[in-house]
Amino acid sequence: MAATRLYLDWNATAPLHPAARDAMLRAMDIHGNPNSVHGEGRAARAAVEAARRQIASLTGAEPAHVVFTSGATEAANMVLTPEFRMGRTPLTVSHLYISAVEHPAVREGGRFAKDRISEIPVTSDGVVDLATLEAMLSAHDKAAGLPMVAIMLANNETGILQPVAEAAQIVHAVGGLFVVDAVQAAGRVPLDINAIGADFLIASSHKLGGPKGAGALMSRGEVLMPKPLIHGGGQEKGHRSGTENTLAIVGFGAAAEAALADLDDLNAGIAELRDRLEDGMRLAAPDVIIHGKGGARVPNTSFFTLPGLKSETGQIAFDLEGVAISAGSACSSGKVGESHVLAAMGCDPKLGALRISLGPTTSEADIDRAIAAFARIAGRRKLAGAAA
Repeated sequence: MAATRLYLDWNATAPLHPAARDAMLRAMDIHGNPNSVHGEGRAARAAVEAARRQIASLTGAEPAHVVFTSGATEAANMVLTPEFRMGRTPLTVSHLYISAVEHPAVREGGRFAKDRISEIPVTSDGVVDLATLEAMLSAHDKAAGLPMVAIMLANNETGILQPVAEAAQIVHAVGGLFVVDAVQAAGRVPLDINAIGADFLIASSHKLGGPKGAGALMSRGEVLMPKPLIHGGGQEKGHRSGTENTLAIVGFGAAAEAALADLDDLNAGIAELRDRLEDGMRLAAPDVIIHGKGGARVPNTSFFTLPGLKSETGQIAFDLEGVAISAGSACSSGKVGESHVLAAMGCDPKLGALRISLGPTTSEADIDRAIAAFARIAGRRKLAGAAA
């Protein structure tokens, strides 16, 4: 009998949580348009608003400040724009500053022209250089418009946590806007939009056990908002037109509620499993490089380089062992390329790296199986080197 495959790529997408599945199955019987005034429409609206409250609870936002989108990429493109409104008054954002390790959805800069985007470097530990950020903002031309800074809370490749609360203070000291990509952090670490000082927060459904095709942009208030990306019927209070995807939104909400309920106990256990994994890898291959190990990380992520093993070769080797892992971000049409995150940290991106990311159902037996697969792959690498 073929062995059951082992899924260790939760940062790419989390399997659908049972609570999300159940909520979506129930919502399939709600066939009204959430913007219709009849009973069927009101039932759909009630389901959407319940999910809005669930997601707000996970992120510390007010429900009224949650705008649903088709995913985190759309949310990023919505908020990364030079055009804002303070109530009815237009407001110009003249320059976007992003960390050098941002996800491609932010790295592309949304609706900013390329010459209006600057990168903030990170240290060799992968942490954004706050002194350089402060210097960059001090040199910002305030007469041209406000600065916007976008820094992710948890890096999708390394799992490294960024000092976003400290960054927010620097940004707000010069009157700038601060955007936090919390896609990999939501449901994995405690999250409060007000505590971290984000003006806007981005989250994704399928990263925390909801369905694909739903995301959200949270704001700390409703007065200052970006120019809509999608125009039409004025849904979501005019911020995002188009009939809400009720099924996906309901699943998103249920997954957010489940993640919040299990947050503390779950993360302590996952951190122990990740440490067990990394200890086992070092025992099997002492030359393995675990990126970001010395700093604060989300508890479920290990990003490592095995010298002499290319990323694509390693990913295929694990797949043949029946273990699904990633070679970094899985949001680039399946391409395996050099990691801009490694390059930003001063590492040779040609070394390549692999990412193992754990989830709520990962067990000690799964970790032991992953270590055994790693040991076999590392052993074959040594044999190949000896033969050469």
